[in-house]
Amino acid sequence: MKIIEHWINGSVAGPGPRTTPVFNPATGWQQAQVALASQADVDAAVAAAAAAFETWSESSLTQRTQVMFAFRQLLVEHEEELGRIISAEHGKTVDDARGEIVRGREVVEFACGLGDILKGKFSDQVSRGVDVHNFRQPLGVVAGITPFNFPAMVPLWMHPIAIATGNTFILKPSERDPSAANFVAELYKRAGLPDGVFNVVHGDKEAVDAILTHPGIEAVSFVGSTPIAKYVHESATKSGKRVQALGGAKNHAVVLPDADLEFAANQITAGAYGSAGERCMAVSVAVAVGGVADALVGVLEGKARAVKVGPGDAPDIEMGPLVTKAAQERVENAVGAAAAQGATVVVDGRGLKIDGHEEGFFTGPSLLDHVTAEMDAYKEELFGPVLAVVRVDTLDEAIDLINANPYGNGTALFTGSGEAARRFQRKVEVGMIGVNVPVPVPMSYYSFGGWKDSLIGDSPVHGPEGIRFYTRPKVVTTRWPQPKQQVAAGFTFPVSS
Repeated sequence: MKIIEHWINGSVAGPGPRTTPVFNPATGWQQAQVALASQADVDAAVAAAAAAFETWSESSLTQRTQVMFAFRQLLVEHEEELGRIISAEHGKTVDDARGEIVRGREVVEFACGLGDILKGKFSDQVSRGVDVHNFRQPLGVVAGITPFNFPAMVPLWMHPIAIATGNTFILKPSERDPSAANFVAELYKRAGLPDGVFNVVHGDKEAVDAILTHPGIEAVSFVGSTPIAKYVHESATKSGKRVQALGGAKNHAVVLPDADLEFAANQITAGAYGSAGERCMAVSVAVAVGGVADALVGVLEGKARAVKVGPGDAPDIEMGPLVTKAAQERVENAVGAAAAQGATVVVDGRGLKIDGHEEGFFTGPSLLDHVTAEMDAYKEELFGPVLAVVRVDTLDEAIDLINANPYGNGTALFTGSGEAARRFQRKVEVGMIGVNVPVPVPMSYYSFGGWKDSLIGDSPVHGPEGIRFYTRPKVVTTRWPQPKQQVAAGFTFPVSS
């Protein structure tokens, strides 16, 4: 049985006594074991990263940029291979996996502009003979704890910016699909990144707790569920670290009567069932406004039934399995609970069997109608291919519904009205908004982050916020008096003159 090991100081490290299975979700069979890090493993990674920081933090912007350009090119050249690695462990289609690699690569491209990103400011003659300038410096050893649903993209939101700004990085990926992290580590090495700058420790709660409390780690970035995000934020801040902690979501797509129903239904279907709904930006609620509901549900039903479900590496497949057997059972139980609470099950994806993959973790798309805000199917983050339709009378009611939800990650509005769109984007209490765009993930030069329980603390990821998170500023006030010039020092608080 293949054992997926840690990557520390530029090479694989021994697995140690603890491992856990890694499954192929399409077959339901175990395909590997992954090492589970101990405190000693985390200590070794921190020691390697701390030693590498001494030289990497002093490297030139040119050297760092050259590494990032080389790394970016390797991601292009190995996109198909990395996509298949992700598909085999996560279950998503290879095309979907390649898409997440492309979106992650955009952050690398942002980091390639390091020379401009890190430029400071200079103010001449703020007082007689006095100038002021500022610059930013890296923190030291930083870490990322990332989820199973995007084993390439979410880590790529973190480590390129952290490394480009002069930090060294420790990645703790999900133990459900760990191989992508090691593959990326090998690409970094080929790109010329010095040993110890990027390290991977696999593991469970023991590894997470070791990272959160380690005195040698300056900052932690996390993406996952809201309860764990709160735990990470509380534990790491208590240990004196900077923290980015992104939590769960319940993303709404509002459809107004003037929307193009065919277009809206196509977009919502893809947003709801793509990657089997295992996206933090998945559309899980369609809010039908006014008289559009019956027609919208009719179109959504046809499109849900037409989704092609199968193993992620098969041709023309649109949706693969869920990541684990437990996830499959949880999602199917949620559909049954919704029916028991009064929702109408328009399309029932439970019990789906794929020929030749009968033990795979498959469930088909499910469409629920007449869902209310009191039902579990609305309140809980199902993280599966379930779309709930909630009916309201007006746009204001739709806005109130979204604002009453504890999550505030992403939302979308489908309309032809500029006035409605402007009112919507100003009134909703959500961090990322799409207008006729179902999954409004910002480009790399903007930052990604929600509101309310979708972001614990106040630090989004990537883009300008990422630069600020992984660096700290210095402001220098300078005077160069002429030789033997006497400049009187005052005992009152200094002011400009």
